[in-house]
Amino acid sequence: MKVDVRDNNVDQALRALKKKLQREGVFREMKARRAYEKPSERRARQKQEAIRRSRKLARKQAQREGLVPGPKRKIRPGAPRPGAPSAGAGANGAAGAPRPASATSQY
Repeated sequence: MKVDVRDNNVDQALRALKKKLQREGVFREMKARRAYEKPSERRARQKQEAIRRSRKLARKQAQREGLVPGPKRKIRPGAPRPGAPSAGAGANGAAGAPRPASATSQY
């Protein structure tokens, strides 16, 4: 596997290498090969993974169809809230309305 180091930035190159290894499944393969896994245990694990994937797929499809509510959105401080008046809105609440001449700053 090849990773380019730009401007002697080794940290960035290591992050890129780790990302490539993660995508290729090298970490998962190393974890699987640490100890022997009996064929019966392997089949059971694969069956559980398949069940988990199918449940996830069904949940996403139900969310798309509106049968199940989606995940709750996390409120970030400082982020604009939907439906809230914008910071640039005037007294009448119209965000696109022109400001009176006295409100504009003259530098």
